[in-house]
Amino acid sequence: MNIISYYFVKIKTLLYNEVGDTMKRFNELDEGFTCEHCGKEVTPLGYTSRDHCPYCLYSKHIDIMPGDRKNTCLGLLKPIGIEKYKDTYKILYECEKCHETHKNIIAKDDDMNMIIEISKVN
Repeated sequence: MNIISYYFVKIKTLLYNEVGDTMKRFNELDEGFTCEHCGKEVTPLGYTSRDHCPYCLYSKHIDIMPGDRKNTCLGLLKPIGIEKYKDTYKILYECEKCHETHKNIIAKDDDMNMIIEISKVN
């Protein structure tokens, strides 16, 4: 094995391990909650983690890694746009408290009228 091949394999292994570690830190939590923005009761999604309200599309800034519930900000994440992602879409968010931005994949039961309204902002 020449030196270039050796380092290529080394870099590939390091990258794989980092991605693997990130994926291992994903904690799937499919919980119901009361939306702090619109006040509606939100039921678990049933096929993946529920991460936003399907009625007003707001979310809460509670995770550092998906599902860890370790973020101390706890601000509301306001939906500010929509972007294409693979064969679906993601909702773009800005935290009303700390102004960080985040993205969540849309859910099957999201209010499509709200998604259309938000997409007009882009």
